[in-house]
Amino acid sequence: MTDFSFDDLRRAPDVEAPNLFAFDATDRLLLDTAGDAIAADPAGVVVIGDHYGALTLRAAALHGATGIRTHQDPLSGELALTRNAEAVGLLDRFAHHSLNGALLADARIVLLQLPRSLAALDEIAWTIARHAEPGVQVFAGGRVKHMTTAMNGVLGRHFGTVTAGLARQKSRVLTASGPVQSADSGFPVEERHDVGLPSPLILRAYGSTFGGAKLDAGTRYLLPALSDARVAGHAIDLGSGNGTIAAYLALTRPTLQVTATDQSASAVASSRATADANGVGDRISVVRDDALSSLADSSADLIVLNPPFHLEGTVHSGIALKLFADAGRVLRPGGELWTVWNSHLQYRASLTQLVGPTRQAARNPKFTVTVSTRT
Repeated sequence: MTDFSFDDLRRAPDVEAPNLFAFDATDRLLLDTAGDAIAADPAGVVVIGDHYGALTLRAAALHGATGIRTHQDPLSGELALTRNAEAVGLLDRFAHHSLNGALLADARIVLLQLPRSLAALDEIAWTIARHAEPGVQVFAGGRVKHMTTAMNGVLGRHFGTVTAGLARQKSRVLTASGPVQSADSGFPVEERHDVGLPSPLILRAYGSTFGGAKLDAGTRYLLPALSDARVAGHAIDLGSGNGTIAAYLALTRPTLQVTATDQSASAVASSRATADANGVGDRISVVRDDALSSLADSSADLIVLNPPFHLEGTVHSGIALKLFADAGRVLRPGGELWTVWNSHLQYRASLTQLVGPTRQAARNPKFTVTVSTRT
């Protein structure tokens, strides 16, 4: 048994702060609940939604699991798991996988950190039921305050038996078995939105994409303001989500090449699906990236961003500040960062510090649109 403690885990390269943690009580409860099953079948374990490696590495170190297949939607989670595994000598005990048949083939035990989104849970549960072994046991855990009976209903559509365990330290585990297969996952979902273009903007989204195929209210407010953005041969939709901004830029500027980048695997797939649905897939490149880490300094003229203002349910400016700083690095002198944010967040000083002089382009009681010019 490898010596491993939850306290060894770090969140990096994700935001680290005193009130942000690399593991929680749900990780402990999931491993305790599934411990006997893992020990009896250490080669059949799949982990989905592991935040920073607690489930994967503890299953390997404490319960002897080998050949673990792990799916994490955020790239920062993948990178953190790799770093944490390297630090404790467990790199050879797992492999990263996309959410597909290869992840679940022959799976007999699934450890799942429940997602907040019912759509995400629906897609995950469908994939498990479709591809795992008929005798698979799914141990799905979450914080009680974020769990609803609707989650039992979603699991019940894909498994014949769903039971709820006792709560411990404000966490609970649902156990599902008896997979019920259906031919179609129902993803990506599609919605059409009027944004003032000759044709509706088609948005497509997979389950774990934040906001699904809806048009975010802040983004809706931002879009018409972009007519005043500097003319550029190449633009970046930073944190592209379902690909709204990337598709809108490509549709309104027929010669523009756009890079849509997001750390979420689901968002990357959604952005690509949206680009194709609107007939601009040939001018939009979609990249899974940790902020803009794969892009060179001073390489872009225009970046557009609707930043998140929370991390795992905690209101926290860390992720927005990280994105602002990377945008400042990647913009060429004179390049522009167009940002929309909830007006009460007062990001203007941070944008000026991290990017350059910042002016207000539009404002209403809820949202502010700013333009920051790289000096």
